[in-house]
Amino acid sequence: MAQAIGVDIGGTGIKAGIVDLESGILASDRVRIPTPEGAHPADVMETVQALLHKLDVAESSLPLGVAFPAIVRRGKTMSAANISQEWFDFEAEKFFEDGLGRHITFVNDADAAGVAEARHGAARDVQGLTILTTLGTGIGSAFLHNGVLIPNTELGHLDRNGTSIERWAASSAMEREELSWEEWAERLQVFYQQVEFLFSPDLFVVGGGVSKNPEKFIPLLELDTPIIPAIHRNASGIIGAAALSAD
Repeated sequence: MAQAIGVDIGGTGIKAGIVDLESGILASDRVRIPTPEGAHPADVMETVQALLHKLDVAESSLPLGVAFPAIVRRGKTMSAANISQEWFDFEAEKFFEDGLGRHITFVNDADAAGVAEARHGAARDVQGLTILTTLGTGIGSAFLHNGVLIPNTELGHLDRNGTSIERWAASSAMEREELSWEEWAERLQVFYQQVEFLFSPDLFVVGGGVSKNPEKFIPLLELDTPIIPAIHRNASGIIGAAALSAD
């Protein structure tokens, strides 16, 4: 059975698991440790090492993929929206390879989730443009055209009154401002309507932690584009990172 390890680094939690590459499902428990305060590189590295030990794969030869919440260009992180500014213009892939003592595949977290849903989930066999969005600390996005990833789209940074729309519309805004599901859905409506107008997608797929409660907000959205929850929900980043590591 072909397997790989996926690590998904988020703004609030770092998650990892072993993935069965044929079925695209977890072949182990999903382990999670809260993201260290400030998300500084050395602290994140220490947490990833702890997760691999927790999974008992620290010495494993299985392929390893790491998903990260930033624009990733040729192994370098080019943004730092919800993490330490130390990650900006940072040789992140080399940093993790040196720290873990092994080759890794390093990718944007939403792009990893998109790959998981295109290969094994809600966007499988969908023709045309699928836009996956992850709603969490921020808003991540992945564009998949006929199943092929177009990397490093950052729809969470669409402008709203001079700031990134994710500050206003991510699920963290709902928690921070104690919004009802209905109030939050009104903000999502603005976000998705703008994306729909700009890109005319064939399908929206919603991932991130909030995707485990799709019935609370998806029916409240009025869009021309079908919108459905990610099948792998909050494990999509782990599964996609693992899948890409084995390519």
